[in-house]
Amino acid sequence: MRIRALFSLSLALLSCGLVACGTSSQSSSSSSPASKTITLGVDLPLSGADSSVGDSTLNGVKLAVEQANKMGLPGGFTIVVNAIDDAVQGVHSPQQGASNMRTFVADPSVLAVIGPYNSNVAQAQIPISNAAPLLQIGPSVVSDGLTIGAAARALRRTNPDTISFFRVCTTDAHQGSAAARFAMKLGWKRAYVVDDNETYGLDLANVFDRDFSKSGGTILGHDHLAKSQQDFSALLTKIAATKPDVIFFGGVTSTGGGLMKQQMARAGLAKVPFLGGDGLPDIATAIGKAADGTYYTLAAPNVEKLASAKTFVKQYTARFHAPVGAYSANAYAATLVAIDAIKRALAANANALPTRASVIAQAAKTNALSTPIGRISFDANGDVKNPVVSLYEIKNGQATFLDQQFF
Repeated sequence: MRIRALFSLSLALLSCGLVACGTSSQSSSSSSPASKTITLGVDLPLSGADSSVGDSTLNGVKLAVEQANKMGLPGGFTIVVNAIDDAVQGVHSPQQGASNMRTFVADPSVLAVIGPYNSNVAQAQIPISNAAPLLQIGPSVVSDGLTIGAAARALRRTNPDTISFFRVCTTDAHQGSAAARFAMKLGWKRAYVVDDNETYGLDLANVFDRDFSKSGGTILGHDHLAKSQQDFSALLTKIAATKPDVIFFGGVTSTGGGLMKQQMARAGLAKVPFLGGDGLPDIATAIGKAADGTYYTLAAPNVEKLASAKTFVKQYTARFHAPVGAYSANAYAATLVAIDAIKRALAANANALPTRASVIAQAAKTNALSTPIGRISFDANGDVKNPVVSLYEIKNGQATFLDQQFF
C-alpha cells in the first residue's frame, strides 16, 4: 500500500505564512484528542490511468481544509489530510480500497473520509465505514446500489439503519438517462453499447441501454469486456459492421475506455462518436488527441457556468496553477459537508474530539449548505437533492462543455 500524501496545515504556521507537509505511513501512531488534531481521510486513485482526475479531486479537498484551518475550528482543533492511493498496478482496486478504509477506521483521529472515485471501490468500503461507524462522503461514485434499495441495505449489514455514506453527485439512474437524452438530442439514433462489467460501468450501460431504447433509439448490440482486455480489434470490427451512429462505453479510462477509443480508427470507426460517463474525463490525458470525438457526462454541474462557483474557481486556479478538474468542486463541496458536520459536533464540547457517531448525525442534518456546486441537502438515503448531469466533448485534446440537465 502506498500513502500518497499527508497534508497538514496549522493556524500557527499560517500566521508565519508557512504550510507544513509531510508523509505518513500505515503504522504511524494515531493522534490523541489532546493533540487538537482531526484527520480527514481521502481515498482516491492517485497513480495509473486515473491519477490525473484523482490528483485534481484531492486538490479540492486540500483547498477546503486549508481554508477551514485558516478560519479556525472550535476549540483550536486543526484538520490534517491523509490521502491514500487505491490503485494497484495502475488500476483502482476494491481490495486496496477496503484496506485503506480499515487504516482510516484504525486511527481514532479520523472523523470522516472523502472518496472514493470509483463505485466498486465504494462497494468494498461501505461495509467497513458503516461498521465503524465512520462518516464517508463520495464526490463522484454514482452506482445506485450504494445508497438505494436492498443492495445498499446489504452494504450496511452491521448497522443497516445507520446512513453513514453520503454523496454530493447524482446516480447512474440519472447519468445514464441523461446520456441517452443527450445522444438523441445530438441526432444519434443507432448505438452500440459496451461496458467493462464492473459495478459502475455495467449499471451505467444498462440504464443507457434501457432509456435510449425508450426514447426511440436502436441498440445494435451490448457487449461486456473481459478484465484487463487489451486488444479490441475483433470487437470493434464487429461493431463497425453494424454502422452505429455512436458507441456508448460504460466504464472508466483504465478499464478499457482509453484503449478502445485509441483502437477505433484501425477499425474504420475514427469518425464515430464515443460516448460515456464520468469515468472518461481523463481520457485525453491518457491517449492525447486520439481522444478527440469522445463525449462524456459528469455527475456534477459545470462550475464555469455557476455564479456560486466563481470564487472557488479563482481560488483553485490561484492555489494549484491548473484548471479545475472534473470533480475538484465536488470534492471541495464534500469536504465542506464533512467540516461543517465536525464543527457542529464540536459545538457540544469544543474541548474533546467528537465521536464519529455525532459527526454522522450532524452530516445527516446538512441543510442547504452553500457550496460551489450549489446548496447541499441530503435525502433519506444519503443522496444529494437536486442533482445535475453535464455533457462534454473532447476536441484537440481539450474538454468543451456542451449541455447540462437538472433532476
